[in-house]
Amino acid sequence: MSRHYDVDAVRKEFPAVERMVYLDSGFQTPLARPVKAAIELFLREGFETAGPKSIWLDRVEQTRAKVARFLGVTADEIAFTKNTSESMNIAANALPLQAGDNVLMIHGDHPNNAYAFLNLQRKGVEVRFIPMTEIVDADSFAPFIDERTRAISMSHVTFHAGHRFDIESVGAMCVRNKLHFVVDVMQAIGVVPVNAKAIGASFIGSGSHKGLLVPQGLGLLYWDKTLKELEPAYLAAASLAEIPSDLIARADGMAPSPAARRFELGNFNLPAVHALGASLDMIEQIGVQNIQNHCFDLGDHLIARLDELDVRLVGPRERKHRAPHIYVIALPAADWLGHFEENGVRVSPERDGIRVSLGMFNTATDIDRLIDVIRRRGLGRPSVAA
Repeated sequence: MSRHYDVDAVRKEFPAVERMVYLDSGFQTPLARPVKAAIELFLREGFETAGPKSIWLDRVEQTRAKVARFLGVTADEIAFTKNTSESMNIAANALPLQAGDNVLMIHGDHPNNAYAFLNLQRKGVEVRFIPMTEIVDADSFAPFIDERTRAISMSHVTFHAGHRFDIESVGAMCVRNKLHFVVDVMQAIGVVPVNAKAIGASFIGSGSHKGLLVPQGLGLLYWDKTLKELEPAYLAAASLAEIPSDLIARADGMAPSPAARRFELGNFNLPAVHALGASLDMIEQIGVQNIQNHCFDLGDHLIARLDELDVRLVGPRERKHRAPHIYVIALPAADWLGHFEENGVRVSPERDGIRVSLGMFNTATDIDRLIDVIRRRGLGRPSVAA
């Protein structure tokens, strides 16, 4: 039982976790019953009525409002995208970057964030990488800022070692220096509280298939609506302030929507949007702060058990610098991944070892089973249960 909520009741909503030790939510979360029910409702309506489109689009706006409330912003600052990569590319191409300008990023951060900006090199934009250290905050970036620096882009939480960077201090520095700030919250959202206004970002992007519990194919983009000068690099009727009623394109009616809808291209991933509405209801009922605290407790337990085995943790150990839910164990993935699979433990290989990523449904028993599987290969002393 968690100190923060009834984790046993939550666990029952995820049937897959009863079939294996699931420690891979940083890759993809299992499907929850309420999420599955929302998708099934969409399919049933499409099957029986060929699609109540107006009802479906109303639900899109209801979900948009839920996302906005979840991030502490207004609904007209939220756009739906395909994934994090698309969100990052939309942001990179909307910024007013010119030849000779530079953007600061962290070396070794997620590649799809980096590629969105590296692709601007063809326009003469320079991308400068600062070192990735255990702590990254405003002071980490400050020495690299010069008169041609226009933006900083970074992840909130790293996928490969569970760093949790001080994005609030970086955002405050960007405001002081009149720099744009772009943040990838994919590995944070749904587990770590995200307050978009407190971050001070121009754009925040994410997918939804990790902490937000939705199958792949849906992304989110927050845009600070005070930055009206940030316009989309592409355009569709759905992006316009006024969609022509006769759907005939005209060159004199191309003003983008005053809302984040300016960054959308029309038809939505409707099943995934339905799923997201259900998952946000579930997350808010539990409380994202409670989910974070629960995962921190499990992480403390994992670190203590690894210390017993004298097995090193890759990445930060202190709560103030680590993500609550992502831990990389210094065991060579090539040697260990098959062993975990054979023993019914789902984890991911990462750069420096085996990634253990926690979800709202995990328990201390899951951690103990993981440790016992490690011990079976002769590391540490056998447990009493073994």
